[in-house]
Formats: sequence, structure tokens, C-alpha cells
Amino acid sequence: MTNTQNIPKNSFPLSQLPGIPQEITDKCAASNLTHTHTLLQHCTTPKAIETLANQLQIPTPQLKKWVVMANLAQLESVGCEYCGLLLHAGIISPSQLAQTSFPRLHQQIIRFQVATTRRRDLAPSLQTVQQWVKEARSLVQQS
Repeated sequence: MTNTQNIPKNSFPLSQLPGIPQEITDKCAASNLTHTHTLLQHCTTPKAIETLANQLQIPTPQLKKWVVMANLAQLESVGCEYCGLLLHAGIISPSQLAQTSFPRLHQQIIRFQVATTRRRDLAPSLQTVQQWVKEARSLVQQS
């Protein structure tokens, strides 16, 4: 059982990350990897990611994708809701997001949403994207 008192507020159950099958979250839980912060703590180097991927019997690029999304999900306004969208927009870290022009990123996201769903209204607002960039800059400055 996970001690919820030690879980940071910006950490989510791995099952909430987009695209992680239940079978994999179960395997992760068996290794005490239940939340995004524990995944990030465990996967600090390429070798650690490769080792965990082998242990979970999944392709290393798949695990890298989940680590990137867990890293982006640390941003309160991004969370698990938008981390996959940012990844699809080419953003792979909070530091990259912090350096990104939010109007340009917003346009990229709108193009992606229209191309995949044919619905512009599903894209986050410009203010939401601006908040992501602001939080990323704050996180990077704290590091």
C-alpha cells in the first residue's frame, strides 16, 4: 500500500498517464512504482530507463514516452489531462516548454486538434497555454 502522505500534490497515479495499459501499471506497482513522482525518481538516467523497460518487458521508447509525460504532468495546469497533448506538439520537458512561445504553441495545438479531431473547440485556450509556459518557467527557475 502506498503512503499517500509522501505523495507530492503534483504526482498522479501512473494509471492516469495517457496510454499506459493496466497490465503495465500492475507491473510497476509490483516494483513500488505507483505514481508519476516515483517513476521520475527511478528513471533519472538513460540506463535506468533501459533497465526498467527490460524489467517491465516493454520497449524502451515506450517507457521514455511515459517518463516525458510524467515530467510534463508535474506542472499543475498541465497534469495528466494535457501532458500527452504537449508531447504530440513536440514538447518533451518543462525546460523546453519554458522556452516556447505560447502563441506559437497554441497555434500548433489547434492545428493538431483540428487534424486529429476536426474540432478546434477541443483545444485549450491561449490563456491555458500561457499558464503552462508560466508554470514551466517558474519550475525551471526553482531547479
